[in-house]
Amino acid sequence: MNDPLPHSKPHYHLIDGLRGVAAIMVVIYHLGEGFCTSPADLWLANHGYLAVQFFFILSGFVLGYSYDDRWTGMTSRVFLRRRIIRLQPMVAAGVVLGVAAYFMQGSVTWSGEHISPIWVVLAGISTFFMIPAWAGSPLEIRGNAEMFPVNGPLWSLFFEYLGSLAYCLVIRRLSTRALACFTAVAAVGVGAFAVGNATGYYHLGVGWSLSGAIPWGGAICMLFCFSAGFLMARIFNRLPRLEVRGAFWWCAAVIVILLSMPYVDYGGCPWLNGIYETICVVFVFLLLVWIAASGRTTDGVTTFACNFSGDISYPLYAVHYPSLYLFYAWVWANNLTWGEAWPVAAAIVAGNILLAWLLLKYYDAPVRKWLSRKGKSGR
Repeated sequence: MNDPLPHSKPHYHLIDGLRGVAAIMVVIYHLGEGFCTSPADLWLANHGYLAVQFFFILSGFVLGYSYDDRWTGMTSRVFLRRRIIRLQPMVAAGVVLGVAAYFMQGSVTWSGEHISPIWVVLAGISTFFMIPAWAGSPLEIRGNAEMFPVNGPLWSLFFEYLGSLAYCLVIRRLSTRALACFTAVAAVGVGAFAVGNATGYYHLGVGWSLSGAIPWGGAICMLFCFSAGFLMARIFNRLPRLEVRGAFWWCAAVIVILLSMPYVDYGGCPWLNGIYETICVVFVFLLLVWIAASGRTTDGVTTFACNFSGDISYPLYAVHYPSLYLFYAWVWANNLTWGEAWPVAAAIVAGNILLAWLLLKYYDAPVRKWLSRKGKSGR
């Protein structure tokens, strides 16, 4: 979800690779949602939703690294235009696929209520312009309070835009000390939200809906993660680098383990899950980013893995969920178990990775290049 780094600066290939690993874990997590009744009994990549917080930290770090010392002569308008060019083409692709999937399902809510095609189209248009649907409004066409019911995961792009706006208007102007204080306060907010059980499950699977405390949790997590990433970008060169041999593979393994951890409820104490998630977001993810930014690829296999997974990470995240809507409908209509559905689930993962690569190569990259040329010629 980031702008390419300036050619004059070293490129963090390991960070790109870890973004791809986290995106694949999100897909696996979403597959598991079709076989659970709550966050507490999801057994497949139970904490996969934390990958979004990891994405936000990466965005803050890369944006801060790319722009903090380049802002002289650049306006907020130019910066925001670059962010729109980077993000919006895949949002459009995700909307088209989401609308198509909804029509393929028969244009009905999860409870079976038929929805007029005009509301489906309007929901797609509002999603493209990042206008969230209020729970219970006609635009909330699935009936489960999703902010963007055409393509649920696009909620994080809504917060990505808010984070970018906060950066160009406020955060970049803060001194390093003020930014550190703000980040510390936001970290306390993250912990208080998770351990204080604002969602009813002592977790940070928030931001996807405008219902209850969910949007506030999403805003708190985004503010911490973005500001922590920006702060890390500022102090990274001032503190010793922490280079680890084979850093990409070690960090990738840690991400997979953290996001695969079952719901933490030992001894009937679900608040432990809130502590676990707070530690992941506030401490471990930051350390992983620091290690990845300190490391480098040393062989062809690692270089290919990082480049490929980094390239497909954003397209994969943006377009995978429409196929999951169809998967859920198929599983629930036929009352299937994971043992019966896993071959189709595996095909969905592979198919979405291929789709992400094709969209990147033949749609996203060419469109962004064209929009960038148009933007320069229009100045």
